[in-house]
Amino acid sequence: MTKKWNIGFVGTGVMGSSIIKHFLNAGHTVNVYTRTKEKALPLVELGAKWFQTSGEVASQSNIIFTMVGYPQDVEEVYFEENGVFKNGHVGLIVVDMTTSQPILAKKIAEHAKTVQMEALDAPVSGGDIGAQNGTLSIMVGGELEIFEKVSPLFNLIGKNIVYQGSAGAGQHTKMCNQIAIATNMIGVCEAIAYGKKAGLDINNVLSSITFGAAGSWSLSNLAPRIVKEDLDPGFYVKHFIKDMKIALQEAELMQLELPGLELAKKMYDEIATNGYANNGTQALINYYQ
Repeated sequence: MTKKWNIGFVGTGVMGSSIIKHFLNAGHTVNVYTRTKEKALPLVELGAKWFQTSGEVASQSNIIFTMVGYPQDVEEVYFEENGVFKNGHVGLIVVDMTTSQPILAKKIAEHAKTVQMEALDAPVSGGDIGAQNGTLSIMVGGELEIFEKVSPLFNLIGKNIVYQGSAGAGQHTKMCNQIAIATNMIGVCEAIAYGKKAGLDINNVLSSITFGAAGSWSLSNLAPRIVKEDLDPGFYVKHFIKDMKIALQEAELMQLELPGLELAKKMYDEIATNGYANNGTQALINYYQ
């Protein structure tokens, strides 16, 4: 018989909401917390239980997933007075899916041990579409035994789930992912800008280049949104800038120069300043307009 989990989830944003729906549809109990209760009401209508703090969620769950905005938000969720560690219980499994700092993932894992809990860092890729379809790529760091225990839940929301190694390895892998996306988005936007300037039908252009050597997830999923002038976020510009900043900080610690990433961050900083911080990453097209 398939185990039914009592799942906690902190953060019901664009991706978190879809993940929670998959857990509910599989028959699991889901306890949720988000700073603005109204954002969680559609999930409550589907059967989720809302609590006033992340600590209350931790006390009522045997596994808790967190997917919040920034590393400082992760710190608060886990370490504040009303947070997970001070209100959770022995044996609780904590899984941070936020794209965050590898050093923070290690800090969470080390502290979890001192309070007899277990921790995984499990950032994801695939955006709103992947979350909706349950086809996320999940990169996991932590103890292998705990990864294997949680894998049935990962399988509900992802199709490419890879154990990367010890605590922090999931976050480092996500940095590799974001680095690859950053310069790829420049290429996608420049191809569209060039095609338009040359007077081509961009839909026909995409039909040719999406399935050739230039093919990528961004070209397949975000380029059509650009053509439709759809800048709604599958992943926010402001959060992508945060990720690039983390990657550049980690690269500096490793004495590694990443000029492509530096250029991408500079370009994204510029469009954020021009009012696109809350749009999707495809808003980079506005750099060329």
